[in-house]
Amino acid sequence: MAVANVGHVKSKSSVMTAVSSDAKRTSFEVDIKKLLEAGAHFGHQTSRWHPKMAPYIHSKRGGSHVIDLTKTVEALDSALNFLSDTAAAGKQILLVSTKRQAKDKIKEVALATNMPYVTERWLGGMLTNYNTISVRIKYLVDLENRMASGELENRYSKLEVQHYGEEIEEMNHLYGGIKELHARPGAVFVVDMQNDEIAVKEARKLGVPVVGLTDTNVDPTIADYPIPCNDDATKTINLVLDYVQQAIADGQTKVKKTATDEKPEAAGAKIAAATKETDGKEQKTEKETVTAPVKGIG
Repeated sequence: MAVANVGHVKSKSSVMTAVSSDAKRTSFEVDIKKLLEAGAHFGHQTSRWHPKMAPYIHSKRGGSHVIDLTKTVEALDSALNFLSDTAAAGKQILLVSTKRQAKDKIKEVALATNMPYVTERWLGGMLTNYNTISVRIKYLVDLENRMASGELENRYSKLEVQHYGEEIEEMNHLYGGIKELHARPGAVFVVDMQNDEIAVKEARKLGVPVVGLTDTNVDPTIADYPIPCNDDATKTINLVLDYVQQAIADGQTKVKKTATDEKPEAAGAKIAAATKETDGKEQKTEKETVTAPVKGIG
């Protein structure tokens, strides 16, 4: 777990010195002060670091690394823009974290943005063997529909209906967040890439872009959009996920706006095409009338 109190005052002072007071806010208003207050700069002990995180480390304090929050702001802004563009393209973003500190927040963001999520055990093949997973999801949805319609209650005993209810509950525990998941999402967001390494591996195998938090003990190169920050502190996770929700919502707004803007144009194009087709037919009829031979002549 990342150290949350070692050299707190000294680390905070050091990081703030490295950031000019008039630092520009990003397009999603990523606030470096809020990141600092949330403890996003606290890394792991120096003995547990990953060498590839070196470019993102500001200094060492009390035997632990301190993350350079200026790099965090840049990386987070890049990741948020990518997530917004992905959502704007109408693609799904799979939100993943089976970590205790992040499970509730991941689900909250997923439900708010209507995105698929995984907060319980990641089942091997959720992405790479989706055909098999989809069969189980189809079975779950079918059971839910039959239960809701009263079919199961009418056909089976109370004990059997109870067993079906327990089966539905158990399956929802595993598959509930991905019932609406497409075969291949547009991106996968992972809070702790070590904790959910199978999700990252499956996404990379399929070529699905990965956005993930990278603490000082994580290899940042396994993510397409690494976000260097503390991946253990609840405050940090909640803050980053608030930004993620904002980015996805922003992208979804663009989708709706584009669809609304295109409707009149599409209608106009159809009218123009219909008019052109009608004019063509009229010209053809007129030409045939002029050139057609008159009976009794010649």
